[in-house]
Order: sequence, then structure tokens, then C-alpha cells
Amino acid sequence: MNARARLRALLAVQVVSRTGNVVTTVAVPFAVLARGGSATDVGIAAFAATVPIVLGGPFGGALVERVGFVCSSVASDLVSGATLLAMPILAWTVGLPFWALLALVFVSGLFDLPGESARRVLLPGLARSAGVPLERAVGHFEASQRLSVLIGAPLGGVLVAAAGPMAALVCTAVAFGTAALLAAVLVRPADGDGAAATVDAAPTNGYWRDIAEGFRFCVRDPFFRLVIALVLITNLLDAARSTTLLPLYAADTLGGAQALGFVTGTFGGAAFLGSVAFGYVAHRVPRRITFVVCFVLAGGPSLLVPALGLGLPWMLAASALSGLAAGALNPILGAVELERIPAHMRARVFGLLGAGSWAGIPLGGLLAGFAAEGVGVQATFGAVVVLYTVVTLAPLTGGAWRLMERPAPERAPVERATT
Repeated sequence: MNARARLRALLAVQVVSRTGNVVTTVAVPFAVLARGGSATDVGIAAFAATVPIVLGGPFGGALVERVGFVCSSVASDLVSGATLLAMPILAWTVGLPFWALLALVFVSGLFDLPGESARRVLLPGLARSAGVPLERAVGHFEASQRLSVLIGAPLGGVLVAAAGPMAALVCTAVAFGTAALLAAVLVRPADGDGAAATVDAAPTNGYWRDIAEGFRFCVRDPFFRLVIALVLITNLLDAARSTTLLPLYAADTLGGAQALGFVTGTFGGAAFLGSVAFGYVAHRVPRRITFVVCFVLAGGPSLLVPALGLGLPWMLAASALSGLAAGALNPILGAVELERIPAHMRARVFGLLGAGSWAGIPLGGLLAGFAAEGVGVQATFGAVVVLYTVVTLAPLTGGAWRLMERPAPERAPVERATT
């Protein structure tokens, strides 16, 4: 296979794997509700699904560099598929107590971030060999994640509504198995793929020293310190919305799992279009102001509508607007990360950045469950939209945020003519 075909295969693996994750996020809350669970139980399940990502990121990144990027992607999807398949098998045979569901959800998410980090490290080398500009390749990679939301959310909602949450989890396991097979057969970096082919062989100083080196890099880099803090807070708020508040709002106001799937799918589809379109203009627009405007729009409308108690048509329109804006965010951050992180450290640093960014997500779903029971779903949405808007304006303050802009091209020294 040529480089372009391998790049497309990598994007296909990302789509299928992430689609499995999206169906899981739709099916698990309704599996909890189907067994008589409360809003707090839904929040606890969301906590169990996201904590392992925070743990797997920092410790899995350095492990990925040793196992190999393709092997790590395959192993990650196999573990996720096996643990999710165990849920319906147990439920249909000996029974699935709540603690067992939480344990399986925890294990399923433990290897998600290392697997995605492995695929992300493979991206720049394959893009270079294929002759695709870095920012466009990152845009397509992020678009593939958005496409998985477009496919997975409506599919998950329809499966849950038609066959129940356990049948939806069986389909999720099949998706993960398919992703593992595609990666094992089609994603094989060649010698001409630059970093994609050579990073696996980079010398290391030992597992714990590699983790410490990646941690020092994140802490000492002024831009990444700000990024982690910003994304940690916004992800916490977004997790409160997506994993707890939106399922509850869908069950109470929008009509159930199918409506939730359409809302999430609308957001994902718009974000997919935004990522693809932005990939073709990303190298021509200023990064920081574009990032701020799109970040505010990515959260504001989709949070304000449920805060006002509006119905499904308003939710779909707000999700479309927020999704289009959100499509530009990860391509900008992804390009900056690949520019600033040394090639031999990318897997471990991606894992650490991902863990830092995800650190607030477990608390988001859990706290939202408590808040929804205490003050109501709409009031909680109102508090989240105010906090989200204030936080996303932070890059306008300047300082290290200016490092987001692309480096100025180096100019060759001009020699003066002598007479």
C-alpha cells in the first residue's frame, strides 16, 4: 500500500474505534437507567468510564513507545471490545450487578487514550510521505473523530431504542474488533514514513525516567501549562453536559435515547464538516483569535438552549452551530502540539496532555449528577454555560497564549554586496 492508502487506513481505524466509544457513551447511561438507577448512578457510571482515561494516559504513553504504535492500537481496541462484550453476556446469563458494570466500564476505558495516542504519533510521518500538509492531516484526523460521533450517536440511540442497551454494547464490541483488524492488516508504517517508522526504535532511559521526562516537558512548557488548565475545566463542564445532564434532559424533555442520539449526532456531523473545511484554510487564518471565537461558540448555544428548557428543534439547531465551531478547535491544538513536541517524546507527552485534559471529566459527570438532583437539570445547565463562556475567553489575555501562533518562517541571511 502507498502512503496515502496507509493514511486513509489510519483514519478509518480512528473512525471505527471512536464510533465504538460513542455508542458506549449512549448505551451505558440507559443501561444504568434500565436497571432502576438514579441520576446519581448515571453520574457514578460516567465517573467510572472516564477515570481510567486519566490513569491510562500518563502510564500508557511510555508503554506505547516500547510496544509499538500499531500493536498498541490493536491491543487497545481488543481490550475495549472484550470488556464491553462481557456486559451483555453477564446480563443475559448470571446477571450484571452495578459494581460489575462499573468495573467493566473502567477496564474498557483504561487503554483508550494510549491507543489513540499511538495512532496520533503515526499521523505526521504518514502525512509527510503522502505529501499532505501537517495542519490538513491533523484536520482530517480530528474530522475522523467527529465523523465517529456523527455515525455513533444516532446509531447508538436507534440501537438502544430498538433493541435495548445491551444489544447496543454487542455492536460496540464488534466495532472495536473491526478497528483492531484494520489496524493489524492495513496500518503498517514503511521506511519512507519518517518519524512514523523510526520513533519506535528511539532509545529510552527506562520506563519511569521516560514518564518523568515527559512530565517535566509538560510542566516547563508555558503554553502547555495553560492549555491543560483551560481544557481540563472545559472538559469537566462538557462532561457534565454530555455524560449526565444531556441524557437526563433527553429522558425528561426530548423524548428519550433516540432524541439524545440525534442531538449528539447533529453536533458530531457539524463538527465533522467544520474539521474538514477548516483543514483546508487552517494554514491561512490566525490561530489564537479563531480558537477563542470557535471555543465560545462550541459551548454556548448547546448549553443555553437546555438551560432555557427549549425543545428538540432548538437543541438540533444549537448543536449544529456549536459543532461547526468545535470542528476548528482540535486541529489548531493538534498542529501546535506536533510543532512543539519532540518526535521521540510524542506518545508519552500526548498521553500526559490527554490525561491532564481529561482529569476533570470524571468529576464533571459525577458533580452534574449531584447538582441535577439538588437544583434541577435546567439550573445546572445555566451555571455550566456561564462558567464555560468565561473560561474560554482566557486566551485573549495574551502572555504565553501568543505561542499558539505558527512560527514565523526563517529567512536566509542577506549578504551585502561589496565593492
